[in-house]
Amino acid sequence: MKKIERNRRYDIDWLRVIAIGLLLIYHIGIGFQPWGILIMFIQNNDPLNSLWAPMSMLNVWRIPLLFFVSGMGVSFAIRKRNFKQLILERAKRILIPLIFGAFFIVPVHILIWQNYYGLNLSYTPGRGHLWFLANIFIYVTMLSPLFFYLKRNQKGKMVKALKWIYGNPVGLFIVALFFVLETVLLKPQFYTLYAFTLHGFILGFIAFLFGFTFVISGKAFWDTVLKWRWFYFVLSSSSFIVRLSIYNLEAPNYIAAIESVLWVFTAFGFAYKYLNRPSNTLSYLSQAAYPVYIVHMIFLYLASLLVFPLDIPTISKLIFTILITYTGSFGLYELVIRKINFIRPLFGLKTLNKQINQD
Repeated sequence: MKKIERNRRYDIDWLRVIAIGLLLIYHIGIGFQPWGILIMFIQNNDPLNSLWAPMSMLNVWRIPLLFFVSGMGVSFAIRKRNFKQLILERAKRILIPLIFGAFFIVPVHILIWQNYYGLNLSYTPGRGHLWFLANIFIYVTMLSPLFFYLKRNQKGKMVKALKWIYGNPVGLFIVALFFVLETVLLKPQFYTLYAFTLHGFILGFIAFLFGFTFVISGKAFWDTVLKWRWFYFVLSSSSFIVRLSIYNLEAPNYIAAIESVLWVFTAFGFAYKYLNRPSNTLSYLSQAAYPVYIVHMIFLYLASLLVFPLDIPTISKLIFTILITYTGSFGLYELVIRKINFIRPLFGLKTLNKQINQD
């Protein structure tokens, strides 16, 4: 186990791992929905409609959580970096994997999709499932002047105001108000249309900004979500039940926005309570999660290609798809990505000598 770093927030590391893990789980589930082919997933002929309720519950907060956590990461990063160092570090971690993935990962799973449906094979580069990386880098670039201003003025009026707002449970509903206003102004067709939409970009911007300010406010935010975590859990669960029972999961966007933020507060509260400690598992997954996410679509599509034509129960297809996707993704990480030095930066990892020096 690595030595304990006193100032490191292991719960945020866990939430990053969990957020990425939820993306994988959701993507696997898409193949078992009747609309999967519409967004270029290989679709099983017999859907598992029972998956949609839990998928819908996850869908309103899985992407916002990722943006919140990304903003928090920048708040920790600037403690030891200036503007130039931050942009360079984020370019290495975000832009290099994005460019590599766009030209060498995304085209592979698109070729598998084209082959499955008997289409003409074509090399099709694009951001694909890595779309949010470009958003995050833009947010870092746009918001860094504000972030460094807040860093230099942690005893100023703005930070004091943030501490006052975040120091009580009602104040946190101001955060939810921003997400509600976003839906009112942009009127997205569906709240969960995040990828390649203005709605997704602005929503991510807001979440990224608030994620940073949660950390810069010190203990105010964390004490609140810790104390009121069960309150937020009851509210978020109740919101989902209302969305499921009254609106058949198609509630107005402002309701989805409120539910989304409540789930995120719930996640922060419980993670702060139970996950803020180091472990060997976290040390491994913190390194593995990003590369595994980058490559997982190839193995998901390969699994779909192999499993979906089989004459077996649909639930068995789901199990086999999960096993192949995770085994293939982690196997490639463990056998190739993790061990070959010149490949590591292509997946957002430091080279081995830098990693050893850091540890």
